[in-house]
Amino acid sequence: MSGLTIGYALLFYAATAVLVVGLALKIRVYARTPSPLKIATTPAPVTRGGVALRLLREVVLFESLFKSSKWTWAFGWLFHAGLLLVLLRHLRYFQQPVWTPVVWVQFIGTYAGFALVAGLAGLWARRVLVDRVRYISTPSDHLHLALLLAIGLSGLAMRFVAPTDIVALKAFTLGLMRFDWQPLPADPLLLLHLTLVALLMFVFPISKLLHAPGLFFSPTRNQVDNPREARHVTPWAEAVGK
Repeated sequence: MSGLTIGYALLFYAATAVLVVGLALKIRVYARTPSPLKIATTPAPVTRGGVALRLLREVVLFESLFKSSKWTWAFGWLFHAGLLLVLLRHLRYFQQPVWTPVVWVQFIGTYAGFALVAGLAGLWARRVLVDRVRYISTPSDHLHLALLLAIGLSGLAMRFVAPTDIVALKAFTLGLMRFDWQPLPADPLLLLHLTLVALLMFVFPISKLLHAPGLFFSPTRNQVDNPREARHVTPWAEAVGK
């Protein structure tokens, strides 16, 4: 077994551990952070069912972003929709046999990479061209966009410019899951793509990309707007009162 295969196998084991443990710890912090005030953004739902529907609209349609900025919404939704389809398409590398829905998404998932890149390009242009956004943008904002864009472009290059051995790649990924390591193709473009993906997995739990799980714990989105119908007292405040 080559040192290349061993190195990338260990790299992805470490990246997966950091991603899973880091996300779990962050979500634990979000879940345990008290919300002492009713701060739901109005107009807000007055029932738990309404809150669930509101969160669903935020996740699927980016409702509040649509109301705020149509251009940002268009580029953001394009990127996230493209990313979802690309991720679903990549599931084939981790399944044998491949699930039928994953087979169905292969064609559209191939071209969704262009939507992903276009959305990222628009979001990055916004941070450069819009004065008020450029003023509050930090180096990490640009680095995150550059990393995601590099992943998207290298993936498209492997598909349309310099195809790699996807049969050997699938054997490698399945081998990682089964702890039966298989040779990784020594394709420079593939190695670059995998390195960038591993880097994203390492930085995800400590980056602004955590808005993905953080949305569900935002008190402005997940609270019922019933301050007149029911008194809102957190458990820790009740304990102090006693």
